[in-house]
Amino acid sequence: MNNIKVLISSILAGTCIGFGGVIYLMSENKVIGSMFFAIGLLTICSYGLHLYTGKVCYVCQNDKKFTLQIPVIWFGNLIGTGIIALISMATRNGAKLSAAAQGLCDVKMADSYISLFMLGIFCNIMIYIAVEGYNKIQYEMGKYLSLFLGVMVFILSGFEHSIADMFYFWMCMNWSVESVIRLIIITLGNAVGGIIFAEVKRYVCTK
Repeated sequence: MNNIKVLISSILAGTCIGFGGVIYLMSENKVIGSMFFAIGLLTICSYGLHLYTGKVCYVCQNDKKFTLQIPVIWFGNLIGTGIIALISMATRNGAKLSAAAQGLCDVKMADSYISLFMLGIFCNIMIYIAVEGYNKIQYEMGKYLSLFLGVMVFILSGFEHSIADMFYFWMCMNWSVESVIRLIIITLGNAVGGIIFAEVKRYVCTK
């Protein structure tokens, strides 16, 4: 797949996460919100769209071309989450969504860099478990349980998902040099968690 198609696929993936973010921010119950947030990842996995947190786990198992597509995917996800956030602002739900997103962003902005990095690592371990389970488990119920539970665990545990965080920053327009630095730290944490867990799992499971 060429970079243009990868970018478009990544934008679509970003919109899916954006929709998941909307559902989560609109929900009064965090458990219900986290469950329905998973519709974003379900759509991405079902249609083979490009999500940074899913694809980055497999960079050591693919060629240089795949690795070079990772920044394109990240940028496309940024665009996609921004599209949903900006459109949502123009709806009657905009004020509520923005206020809820601001609360989440305040926590991230007050946190330490090391905490954000470690929470990013933990998040992508859950994402890898969710995506790998969806791809490898043969039974339909198991596939969906892996995906939904993986997403619910990372949300309810307060782990940091860089693409979801993009949506929250867009939704309250809390962009600054400092917020970008924190997003990059989370992005790197996601990469470390996903890659290390995937490689250890591959080593252990290789006969």
